[in-house]
Order: sequence, then C-alpha cells, then structure tokens
Amino acid sequence: MTTTCPSGATPIEAEAFLAAHPQIQAIDILLHDSNGIGRGKIIRRHELMSVFEGGRHLPISILGLDIVGEDVHETGLIWDAGDGDLRAWPVPGTLVPLHGTDPARAEMFLGQYHLDGTPMLSDPRHALALQVEALAKMGLHPSAAFELEFFLLDPERDAMGRVQPARDVLDGRFSAKTEVYSVDQLIGMQPLFTDIYAGAAAAGITAETLISEYAPGQYELTLKYRDNALTAADDLVRLKRIVRAQARRHGVVACFMAKPIADYAGSGMHLHVSLRDDEGRNIFAEAPGAGWTEAIRHALGGLKQTMGESMLVFAPHANSWRRFANQSYAPVSPSWGVNNRSVALRIPAGDVRARRIEHRPSGVDANPYLVAATVLAGIRMGLEERIDPGPETTGNAYEAEAGGIPRDWRAAIEAATGSAFLKEALGAEMHRTFTAVKAAEYARVARTIADVDYDLYLHRV
Repeated sequence: MTTTCPSGATPIEAEAFLAAHPQIQAIDILLHDSNGIGRGKIIRRHELMSVFEGGRHLPISILGLDIVGEDVHETGLIWDAGDGDLRAWPVPGTLVPLHGTDPARAEMFLGQYHLDGTPMLSDPRHALALQVEALAKMGLHPSAAFELEFFLLDPERDAMGRVQPARDVLDGRFSAKTEVYSVDQLIGMQPLFTDIYAGAAAAGITAETLISEYAPGQYELTLKYRDNALTAADDLVRLKRIVRAQARRHGVVACFMAKPIADYAGSGMHLHVSLRDDEGRNIFAEAPGAGWTEAIRHALGGLKQTMGESMLVFAPHANSWRRFANQSYAPVSPSWGVNNRSVALRIPAGDVRARRIEHRPSGVDANPYLVAATVLAGIRMGLEERIDPGPETTGNAYEAEAGGIPRDWRAAIEAATGSAFLKEALGAEMHRTFTAVKAAEYARVARTIADVDYDLYLHRV
C-alpha cells in the first residue's frame, strides 16, 4: 500500500489554496464514472490536507454504477471484488472555489488508484491519459476544446406533460420560437450567464462565445482551446456542473439530454482537436498554397474508419439516438468535409495556423474523457496505418448514402462490445466496464413500458 500520491499532487497545493481562501468551509471531491457523472463526498475544510497526504478511500463499486447510481454486477467491480475500497487521489490543479455557494465551498477532481498506487483502469480519466501518453511516444501532443450545447427548461411541464423552454430570468418573458443566433434572446438570460461566466472564472476555465442555438431554449457555450486534452475534458465536465448549479440558483433547469424536445434539434458536444509535434508545430497545418497535409488526411481516415464501432461512446444512452435525424445538424454517416456542418468530421474555415478537426457525432450526454480517448485513438490509428479518408463530401451530406454507423442503441452496444479497436482505445478494463453498464441500462429501458405504448395500443389491440 502506497501513501505517496501517484497523481503528482502535493500538500503544497492544498496549503496554498486554504491560505488563499479562508472563507471555504467544505470541498466537493469528485470521481467521474463511465457516464461522466461526478460521484464522491463533501468534506470539511480541516479534512482537505489528509486527502493530499494519504488519499481518500472510496469503494471500487463507484466505477461500476449505471446512470441512476445502481450497481452493475457484470462490470466485475461489485461483489466479485468484494466491493472493497481503493484509494482516490487529487488530480493536480483541479482544486478550485465554487461561485455563489453559501457557505462557501470548493471542488476537486479525484483519480482512482489501486492500493499499491497503480491506476485503476475503469476510471475514464485514466483511459484518456493512456491515449495522450501513446501519442507522446510518437512525439505528438493533442490540443483540444469542447463545445457545450444545452437547454434551459422551465421546472414545470406544460399542459401535455412536455418539457418547455424556461422563461427569461431577467423579466419572465417567454418564447417558444427557435430564436437562433438572436442576441436579444440572450439578454433575457444575461443574469444567469453572468453567474456562469463568474463560476467559470473562479474555476480557472475560460468560457467564451455564447450563442442562442437552433431550438427554443437551447444555448451553446464554447471553451478556450487547450494544449492538453485532459484539461479540455476537465473543463467540459466542470462547466456542465457550473451551468447546472447556476441555472438551479436562478430557478430554471439546465438539461444535458441529447434530445429533450422531439420537434427540434438535439444538443451536441463537438470536439475540436489538433496535434503538435515536439517543437510545437501544428502537424495538421498545411503550407501556404498547399493541399491538406498527409497528417490531417490520415487522422480523418482513422476517425472515419473507426466511427461505427465507436458510436456507443459518442451516443451512450437511449435518448442519444433520437438526436440523429436528417437535416438535424447531427451527422448520420461517417463523412468528412471542409466548412460543412452536415458532415461528421469537419475541417473549419479559418487561419491555417489553427487547422484542426471538428468531431461532431457526440451528444452532450456523452462522457468527454471517453470521447476524447476514442477520438485520439482513432487519429493515432489513422496516422500509424496511413488510412485514406476517401473523397471529401461537398454540399449536403444528408443527401449522400447513409450507413457506416449503427442504426440504433442496441446495435451500437453490440458493435462496441465486439470492437477490438474500442477495447484498445479505452483499455480492456474500461471497455468491459463501459459496455457492461450500457447493456444493463439497455435492459432497464427495454423492460420499461413507455407512455407511447399506452397512447398507441391501450384502446386498439
């Protein structure tokens, strides 16, 4: 058993934080499971030093839970392991104050380790770290940023029991219109977004552009591009928690379902990614007047070839699959193109020095650590095997022949479970845990009688 922190965090960080924030009375310590849900404890101020000095024992079963927090025995992480404790250690640099809490609280991310200090590989953050390390051995380093789309909903349903957009927190005004790119629509939610930006600033992350998106009550926040893919994923899970908490304080509901409203677009979690060499050069950036680099073409080829068997990572829930529809701004085939929002893999327009791939399949309900790990593994495979992506899709990708990805959640679970690529991308332990959790969640949904069953069949069959 080790008492030396394997994550690299030191008590100096805790000492400095406590000295700088004498008002902090408690700290949320969070370990993220296969669904990206933060699970852990709220500790008191005086307990923080001990977490840095000796870690914190947490049950192994935390990483084997389904979406509602129930044990999934097929993961092998429950009674097969005696539901024993492992040791969670602080992730360096993730101890930050929370905005607007009373009494004042902070937040810190944890990584799960075995008692001997080796990483517990059903921890999603470790899965991403392994892919970052694999690229580093090739002399490559990923830069990345996620986009966060979400809905702000009224806490009360409408007369038909359906969710509805939230009223403006400024003055209670209501709109059920799409309002895409309306700046005036943003003004009505400005008090809430002011607190969201303040929460992000307190946490040391840079939330940037705000957009009124393509559905009533839907918004998008972008995050600053990071030179570290792990930090980019940390930013996304932290921003989701900030948005949810600040929305609740303002009396509205932040919704991160992929498709909460049937007749409108769903919410994506696009990942922008590029690769730097050891000298800091963007290997995706072409020379002036030249065509696409071999690196970006091969990266696209790897992502395109592995997309079908990886879709469970990008669309992990039953609701995720309602997002994929023709002309919905969600891709329906493994296509690539330039400055084209109908494709799955987009090369955005802009300065060549910022050349990157925008990976568009993921819903906002996906786990960003697993999304980034799978994307980086696909890129690495494309580079190593020099995979040709085929011709660029121009115009409307929805009019092209669909295919190459599973048609529904069950097919995605089957494809992911049998995928040698995904097993390598996530690591054998994370792959087993993730696919077991998804199979258990599928069984839960399959045995649930939905309202639509009564609507269609109760008085007719």
